[in-house]
Amino acid sequence: MRLLCTLSLFGLSACASAAHQTATPTPPPPPLQEHVPPTEAADTRALIALFGSLIRQEYAHTGTAKRDAHPKGQGCVKARFTVRTGLASQFRYGVFAKPQSYRAWIRLSNGSPIPGSDAVGDARGMAIKVIGVKGRKLVPGEKSAQDFVMINHPVFFSGNARDYLDLNRALASGTQDAFFKTHPRDAKIVADITSHATQDLLAETFYSMSPYTLGPRYMKFRTLPVRCPQTAALPTYSGPIPNDPNYLGVRMSRDLTETGACFQLQIQLQTDAATQPIEDSSVEWSPAQAPFVSVADIVIPKQSFDSAAQQTFCENLSFSPWNGSIDLRPAGGINRIRLAVYAASSQLRHKLNRAPSQEPTGTETFK
Repeated sequence: MRLLCTLSLFGLSACASAAHQTATPTPPPPPLQEHVPPTEAADTRALIALFGSLIRQEYAHTGTAKRDAHPKGQGCVKARFTVRTGLASQFRYGVFAKPQSYRAWIRLSNGSPIPGSDAVGDARGMAIKVIGVKGRKLVPGEKSAQDFVMINHPVFFSGNARDYLDLNRALASGTQDAFFKTHPRDAKIVADITSHATQDLLAETFYSMSPYTLGPRYMKFRTLPVRCPQTAALPTYSGPIPNDPNYLGVRMSRDLTETGACFQLQIQLQTDAATQPIEDSSVEWSPAQAPFVSVADIVIPKQSFDSAAQQTFCENLSFSPWNGSIDLRPAGGINRIRLAVYAASSQLRHKLNRAPSQEPTGTETFK
């Protein structure tokens, strides 16, 4: 998905986790909370056409078809994703079914479709591809990946497919000011996202924004930066944003050359259907009502990741909320349109670039 602004087209300890698990309220009663609006199919087709035209325009201009969202990669790195032992039964679905360690690739990026200076306000993305996860998949042909796609803000800026389409059309026609006047909540979320000063990507918290299933329950998730066991503290930078337009990549390279980075993946189970809706991804689920529980640990070891071969490999990877287990199904309208839009954009990009689309093994090495 593309993050738009008005000027450019778009730690918990183990003991605390255990306490949260035993205190998790009972799930909300039926009925099922997902409802498909009658215009959603047409809205989805319109979004596919719009994003396809943007990719083709970029290809015609530069000879390279870039991602329609998050084209500026700050780094694509190897990691280990380890599911914790002793999880309560309500968490043991999909990749979290049993304690196990997996290889993973993680891509961090800027959200704007027009790559620019890191000093400009923007969404920052984290996309994790966990490799070797067995079980029934959501997408035919997907072998063993479980993707987690996030940005560093807890909610999406459009609540549903129609608002998202209308926002894109407004930006394409230069009428975004009029759109935001009639959609003040969307305007506030966009302003909040684009006003956040990001000092270090490895110290950011990243959120799913939209809901997913976890077996019979609904959930959201996030990755929380934590101190690695061998380090004294999280990377910290203070003061004004640097003049270097690529400072986020520089700092990430410095961090991973000197130490490494660690995150906890945390799950937030829905506890109140009235205040934690499934069909509106612009509503934040209060952590006071639905506490986050740590279910997996992510370790990004010391490494160098700036070779041309590795960058090319990573740019040919495709990440999607729908790459994964049937037990972790993306839910709600924003996620439903992502299924078709992500797939169409990825297929077009790989076709124009004549680049293979393949699932990584996690054992890749680059010089």
